[in-house]
Amino acid sequence: MLVDFDALPQQARVWVYQSNRPFTDAEVNAITETTEQFVSSWAAHGQPLKGSAKVLYNQFLILAVDEGAHLPSGCSIDSSVHFIKQLQSVLGNDFFDRSHVAFINDREVVMESLAQAKEKITQGAFTGDTITFNNLVQNKVELEEQWKVPIKESWLAKYIDEKAAI
Repeated sequence: MLVDFDALPQQARVWVYQSNRPFTDAEVNAITETTEQFVSSWAAHGQPLKGSAKVLYNQFLILAVDEGAHLPSGCSIDSSVHFIKQLQSVLGNDFFDRSHVAFINDREVVMESLAQAKEKITQGAFTGDTITFNNLVQNKVELEEQWKVPIKESWLAKYIDEKAAI
């Protein structure tokens, strides 16, 4: 059952899918329409899931479900992953590439390989205050409060410490 993202409770479970490239406005519209169709029919053991989705920064697809209404099952989660894989096949992007990290630089999302990110941090091009994304957030409140974090508060902070040791 599709609901407005903002209507979901703060503890709604979320999954963040980071694209390896930004979407065009036309792709965002198509993703939104297709994803809303999927969420409208998303179910666990025959029970409709109360869920939503949204595209953020033209680069991230967020799926969410109200676990208080009905818990997603392993099969329903598998069906969402299958849907995301089909979507990436149509779009020609990759939602599962974990070898790149996203940052906000000059108000734009930029993607860097792990090696490039480490280099930019150690060279000072990215500072501890540069914003990165924690795509491992678990629920809506974490998405709002802990998804965008300064590098110094993320797992990338170790590269700042390496720079200081040089």
